[in-house]
Amino acid sequence: MPKPLQYRAGSVIYFQGDVADKIYILQSGKISLNYQDIETGQDIHDSVQAGEFFGVKSALGRYPREETALVLQDATVIAFTVSEFEQFAISNSRIILKMLKVFSNQLRRIHKQVSNLMQNEEQQNPEQGLFRIGEYYLKNRQYAQAKYVFGRYLTYYPAGKLAMQAAKNLEIAESSLARYGEGKGPAPIPESESRAAGGGAGTGSAAPAAAGGSGSALSGVAKAYYDAVSLLTQEKIPQAFSMFKKIVEMNQEPEYVAKSIYELGRCLYLMGKYDECIKHFTAMISTYPRHPELSNALYFMGQSYEKKGDKDRASTFYKKILAMVPDEDDAAHIKAKKALKLLEA
Repeated sequence: MPKPLQYRAGSVIYFQGDVADKIYILQSGKISLNYQDIETGQDIHDSVQAGEFFGVKSALGRYPREETALVLQDATVIAFTVSEFEQFAISNSRIILKMLKVFSNQLRRIHKQVSNLMQNEEQQNPEQGLFRIGEYYLKNRQYAQAKYVFGRYLTYYPAGKLAMQAAKNLEIAESSLARYGEGKGPAPIPESESRAAGGGAGTGSAAPAAAGGSGSALSGVAKAYYDAVSLLTQEKIPQAFSMFKKIVEMNQEPEYVAKSIYELGRCLYLMGKYDECIKHFTAMISTYPRHPELSNALYFMGQSYEKKGDKDRASTFYKKILAMVPDEDDAAHIKAKKALKLLEA
């Protein structure tokens, strides 16, 4: 059952980019939802009033938080799991009506912002407008949002004119998020701007080099990899798994083979094949002891053991990540620390 939680002034209930799994209703106190306006880049501070809920969209949509929830005055909030909130909403029609009103206002505001962004483009094209929003987030180090937007682009426009650039920028966002964490690290140069400046990929190894140095042409293996990434963002996990497996079996380009091996393990986890996930990542670590996704592989192994009910083994993997990645601002460190804390609660 949901229980009241107490927060002191100055504390943070959740940060922008955090994994969303709770919905909150403010009982008393004062909370501000802080985020950056996608049109102007200005900091926005939305106040939450007593009786209002927050964190709903990201929790129900299962994507990272879009804002930071900052406590301005000592507050009491009720935290719901998604299933608890759904049951609560079903039995309380007033909550549903209030949700519709809030979402309607937010959608109108977002529609206006996106429309203004698109009007600044040479062509008022929704495909291009969505891509530009992703670039905006990427340049401002909001990697989780950039990852989400470019993933949505590939879902809506898998064969679009900017699909290859979107896939590259998606890879940049994922690499930057894993390496630096949300809001940190050097600002990546989006792929389209990099080419316009006469350069190659925007962030070194984060974006793949074009085949033959042509600046835009991708090799067959690279294209297959990004097609598989696109399927993964569309949650077509079995299809993505098959494509990554083919890339590994072809064994033509070591960079994409190594990346695909990691993605295979991630697919196994997402498909609920926890024993196979553990076995796969164990083999990967043995073959690639310096794999760039090593800490994330260990995290998925810990998560797999946790799903299997083996909390002791899961704890061992989380502690290994913390020892291996001492930087407390690193995304892998943050995830492992949070998972260990939940495990020990």
